[in-house]
Amino acid sequence: MGDQDLAAELLLAERRLQAAQRAGNVEELDRLLDDRLIAVGPDGTHFSKQDDLNAYRSGSSVISELVEEALESLVVGATGVTFFTGTVNGTFGGQPFGARMRYTRTWAYEKGWRIIAAHIAPA
Repeated sequence: MGDQDLAAELLLAERRLQAAQRAGNVEELDRLLDDRLIAVGPDGTHFSKQDDLNAYRSGSSVISELVEEALESLVVGATGVTFFTGTVNGTFGGQPFGARMRYTRTWAYEKGWRIIAAHIAPA
């Protein structure tokens, strides 16, 4: 697969992730998150794939609104990075929240794109 094809697929994967987050689609999130995922939240807390999936399953994480303002990407070989900036509203840890956020996600391509690392910060 060529670099342009990988780049196009990466953007599709990012948009699939956003749709899965809005819908609380745990099955799709399971497909897009690598088992080795390490995510760092705005307060420095580390989360695993299972932490994220369990939060969606239990309803303690609910994204009611996710509005993309900007999305950039970079692909180098089988590694991709997406840089999302947008407004996020919902519930996290059972508490309501709303903020303009920046997500930096590192993806690995192995029979499809999967997120291996993420960092979330206020924008």
